[in-house]
Amino acid sequence: MNPTDYSLAWEHPPTRRAWLKQLAVNALALLGWIALWVALLAILVVFLSPGYTILFVPFLLYSFYRAFLQLFVLPVVFQMRRVLQEYPWRLYSDAPHGLADRPDVVGRQHGWFEFPNPARPDDRLTMVFPRHWGVGWWHRRMAPRATPELKAQIAVVWFAGDPRFIGVIAAPAPDEPTPRRFRFLSQQTGSDGGRRSVADWGATAEDIERGRRAGVRPARS
Repeated sequence: MNPTDYSLAWEHPPTRRAWLKQLAVNALALLGWIALWVALLAILVVFLSPGYTILFVPFLLYSFYRAFLQLFVLPVVFQMRRVLQEYPWRLYSDAPHGLADRPDVVGRQHGWFEFPNPARPDDRLTMVFPRHWGVGWWHRRMAPRATPELKAQIAVVWFAGDPRFIGVIAAPAPDEPTPRRFRFLSQQTGSDGGRRSVADWGATAEDIERGRRAGVRPARS
């Protein structure tokens, strides 16, 4: 079941299953952190004296922070589905990547990958992890001092999207044609920074409209 045989990543059954698993994990995490916060508060109020408050405050704050964070993670999971429904998978071996900030990137960045420009394959475009949520797994394998065993886990990466706009990256599951560790990537070097337009990268009106359907607001020409 080669993922590149499908016209869209979402048509690949293992991809849909992997996305549903990621959605379930994040939804359960939200409910779990909320339940933990409520339980800690109930224990403090009902069973313990006020003198224990100072011991519970760090745990209450952390569980509240994690629950609050999950409220932002879930919309990103659905945004990734929009990308998977618009673009096919492409598999890349030894895609250039790094953790050091790129001077051409505008805004926050938490690691980057380079992928070929669809219009000019000899040109490479930088895409970044725009958020720090859940990228620790990737960082440990992207680090210069990572062991060969860890680096081998991202020697081949799955990418669905358009490097001029938006994309989803995934790592291959061991010995299976299944993606895992979905993460959102964004383009923050040209059109977002105002210095170049996507037309400079060969994007057509159809490319821009496809980007809009995948969630780029706006996809500027």
